[in-house]
Amino acid sequence: MTLRILVLPGWQNSGPDHWQSRWERLYGDQRVMQDDWDWPKRGDWMARLDEVLLADQRPALLVAHSLGCQLTAAWAAHSRHTGRVCGALLVAPPDTERDDMPPQLFSWRPIVRQRLPFPATAVVSTDDPFCAPQRAAEMATQWGAALLSVGPRGHINSESGLGDWPEGRALLDSLGRA
Repeated sequence: MTLRILVLPGWQNSGPDHWQSRWERLYGDQRVMQDDWDWPKRGDWMARLDEVLLADQRPALLVAHSLGCQLTAAWAAHSRHTGRVCGALLVAPPDTERDDMPPQLFSWRPIVRQRLPFPATAVVSTDDPFCAPQRAAEMATQWGAALLSVGPRGHINSESGLGDWPEGRALLDSLGRA
């Protein structure tokens, strides 16, 4: 049975030049569309992920960026359907508990810190404007995710100049083989 790749963008969605959007075009990955990208409510996003997972019997790999990482952790702590996921690539998790987070993200507090019930790799940057490296490492440890620092790559998004980001795809492929 083939794996589904579910793309979980962050706050305000991923634009056309974002590596997640490029992967959709290149590999046919499926974006989990949310009703409200601007004022995301954690419970609504979790329910939508459950709906998408239940719509297809195939196992899934999650490809999360930014707030999508927080979605993965929150969803995994509450869903009865975590067995449908065989792994997660968590890229640039934001620290939603920081004092300077916009009010649109307050519903994402506190950060869910429960161990994930599937293998995961957290990819972090040393100069992410939304999360200090130490906080990212703490989240990865609490989630039971392997931690990979890619150096100074900002928020690991389209502004980071990653293009199709083949290194990230190789990480996802290795999760799929595990």
